Amino acid sequence: MSFFFLMFFGLCSLVLVLQLLHIYSLGIYGFKHQTSKDNVTSPTNGKLFPWNKMRLPDMIVPIQYDLCVHPNLTTVRFTGLERIEIFVRENTRFIILHSKDLEITSAVLLPKDDLGSSKPGKQLQVLEHSAHEQIALQAPEVLTAGQRFLVVIEFHGRLADGFDGFYKSTYKTRDGETRIIATTDFEPTSARMAFPCFDEPSFKANFAITIRRERKHIALSNMPKIKTIELEGGLLEDHFDVTVKMSTYLVAYIVCDFKSVQATTSSGIKVSIYASPDKWSQTHYALEAAVKLLEFYEKYFDISFPLPKLDLVAIPDFQSGAMENWGLITYRETSLLYDPKTSSAFDKLWVTKVIGHELAHQWFGNLVTMEWWNDIWLNEGFARFMELVSVSAMYSELQIEDYFLNVCFGAIARDSLNSSHPISNPAETPTQIKEMFDTVSYDKGACILKMLQNFLSEAVFRKGLIHYLKKYSYRNAKNNDLWNSMANTCSESDFSSGNFCYTFSHMWKLTEIEEMMNTWTLQKGIPLVLVKCEGNTLSLRQVRFLKGVFEEDPEWVYYFKKNVHVNLSHSDTLELEGEVAWVKFNVDMNGYYIVHYEENGWDNIIKVLDQNHTLFSHKDRVNLIHNAFQLVSGGRLSLDKALDLTRYLRRESSNVVLLQGLGYLEMFYHMMERRNISDVTENLKRYILQHFKLVIDRQTWSDEGSVSDRILRSDLLGLACKLQYPPCIQKANELFSKWMGSGGMLNLPADVLKTVYSVGAQKIAGWNYLLKQYSLSMSGAEKNKILYALTTSKDCEKLTKLIELGMEGEVIKTQDLAALLHAVARNPEGQGLAWNFVRKNWNKLLKKFELASFSIRTIIVGTTSHFSSKDKLEEVKHFFRSLEDQGSQLKITEVVLETITKNIRWLKRNLNSLRNWLLNNL
Repeated sequence: MSFFFLMFFGLCSLVLVLQLLHIYSLGIYGFKHQTSKDNVTSPTNGKLFPWNKMRLPDMIVPIQYDLCVHPNLTTVRFTGLERIEIFVRENTRFIILHSKDLEITSAVLLPKDDLGSSKPGKQLQVLEHSAHEQIALQAPEVLTAGQRFLVVIEFHGRLADGFDGFYKSTYKTRDGETRIIATTDFEPTSARMAFPCFDEPSFKANFAITIRRERKHIALSNMPKIKTIELEGGLLEDHFDVTVKMSTYLVAYIVCDFKSVQATTSSGIKVSIYASPDKWSQTHYALEAAVKLLEFYEKYFDISFPLPKLDLVAIPDFQSGAMENWGLITYRETSLLYDPKTSSAFDKLWVTKVIGHELAHQWFGNLVTMEWWNDIWLNEGFARFMELVSVSAMYSELQIEDYFLNVCFGAIARDSLNSSHPISNPAETPTQIKEMFDTVSYDKGACILKMLQNFLSEAVFRKGLIHYLKKYSYRNAKNNDLWNSMANTCSESDFSSGNFCYTFSHMWKLTEIEEMMNTWTLQKGIPLVLVKCEGNTLSLRQVRFLKGVFEEDPEWVYYFKKNVHVNLSHSDTLELEGEVAWVKFNVDMNGYYIVHYEENGWDNIIKVLDQNHTLFSHKDRVNLIHNAFQLVSGGRLSLDKALDLTRYLRRESSNVVLLQGLGYLEMFYHMMERRNISDVTENLKRYILQHFKLVIDRQTWSDEGSVSDRILRSDLLGLACKLQYPPCIQKANELFSKWMGSGGMLNLPADVLKTVYSVGAQKIAGWNYLLKQYSLSMSGAEKNKILYALTTSKDCEKLTKLIELGMEGEVIKTQDLAALLHAVARNPEGQGLAWNFVRKNWNKLLKKFELASFSIRTIIVGTTSHFSSKDKLEEVKHFFRSLEDQGSQLKITEVVLETITKNIRWLKRNLNSLRNWLLNNL
């Protein structure tokens, strides 16, 4: 067991930094996936399919794809012709690759060396295995190991209606005209929907893309355009340069009529931001950010961006936030476009973070790619972590360090459930792979990287990253490859150049780094450190932290006694030089764990906060508030004690700490409101408005101040108006009336738009006017705020109308349906409405979104996870069982059921405590 700590001595205080990187020893705990072992009969010719596994064989590997695609935006179909150069590694008669929803009209095999010959190619017989999304091309004779061939395939398909593969997207001009574009989104397993390919990350190849289009459109792809040829009939054919070696999921191409702004980095990279013509004016901030962040990454990684250009494109219909296609990054409009008139401080932070995330992927994910999707965290965890590093360096005024704490809090919320999973986790089917793109891979991955950086030092950590990226450039890597790079940060050039090189391995062996980090990546869960202070002795114990399971529950035995992956034996003691009045572990929350101060430990901390809260840093204060309420959920701390800790907040000067404490009080308010526990709801409202009156009254209805000030203003005024605070309601109504009276032309402060719109939406005329403005607005940031406001109506007919509009997909785009249902479900008047809609329309939803997609998971969690009654738990269980009977089994359902169970137990255990505490503190 290894502890790393620093001591800061005061008169009666001691602060310890405990990294706990090595003591977390929960055992590996994953789940198995079944793979069919039966040969499958081809539906086209009655022959047996020659391969029975989900993963492709590696007998044949692709070298280069020459791909020509012609999307017809009138018929909404596309045709394609590809030549795949392949290398045969083992003798075989079959070329197994992926294809989904494509009709293959011809497949021919040509020897690579006979291209100039007039000999006809050999026809390949096409066999299909639709369940595995695979095709087998059967050659008339054995392909011999060591040879190269060209596989020429003609195919066609329909531009998809959803958000995966090669799909259509539409937008409306300011004049109301609807225009169609064609765009791609391939991660993780949808390149096969656009062209037959070896659609796995380890099958890297080069791609030469050619796109046919009408003159009124432009075509974009990963590489710069090198020539355009005019064809008969007036079509144009754009030829793009050959890509670097990369995985299929990073291929991208777009046919559109967008406009762009451009700039060039100091290293000569041409950066362009594309958007629909009416939104061109919103591209300028993204251009500035992309140039600055790209230049930062080139210096930080000591590796030049390997492509001559980088395009960032705002797509009108996009399911996630963005996609890191190499050289052609695609974004949801609200993740790229910034409108100074309607974008809030938080919107600016969001756009900057997403740009930083996707640019980080150009190295982590694109240059070095995980070997398989079980290690997607090597892409996503790093990109989330690099948001913090890059934005902190280039946009310090955005104060992203404070908001990164929420990244770790989000990870802990998921990881403290038994239904969590290891960061590195088995995934075979497309559904299982999609489910890997979650808060564990992204957020927990980022948090353990931050912890590792703090442990190694920033300099050693960065050197390890550079070593990793250089060693595995244009290749694939696994978990252990990263730990190897971290333990051996010296490259040959360090020695050959005569430079001094510091390596961490003189302190740690590779096996120790690997063993240490595997405890964080190969098993699920978060550690709870139990601290007991007796005189000058600190006793420390470690267990796994679980929410919603209490010592008096029968389940406690199951979780903590029978599960072999929990090790309760880790304990240690620290002898201090003298007695201390209080102790604080995990300074500035650099470690990924929760701390419980046993016996009178929390009482002593509460005293310090009451007397002089600035003895703790603002990050420590956030950490203490978070830990206290997490411990309440885990049955380790009474709710009274956690609430007592927040009483000092009326004197709190840090905005991020205020928001953390208020966040829990607001969460309790919504829980009580949804369950119609009126006395506690009313008393919580009174307590918040009394206790925080001074800070609420200090808020101005403006866009002034730091980013932190502005985000506090948005959240605090939103809460005050939600709680019907008269001065807030009066001011919001006044501003809304002026805005409505100006025909929507009055520029209101962007940071208070959502609050003003939400108050205005409570009246029939205001709601109707907002819906009209929603359809007219050219700002995605404004549309988001209006849509949220519309969902706060207490009129169920209006909420029903919103859901119907979301299903139609015209006024409210389908991409926003999941967020819409989530928002309606947060409304006490809409929670039953949203849930019943999902149950009745599940099959219709699956026609709009892929199973296990981000949208489907958002819909499931957003409409159910707030429930806190046994009746609702049984309803949800019954619904999930019906899905399993239909073959729709999702891991997220386990998370929801455990969350609802946790809510029920929390309410049973804490309702009376909350009621009594409020009565005693009003």
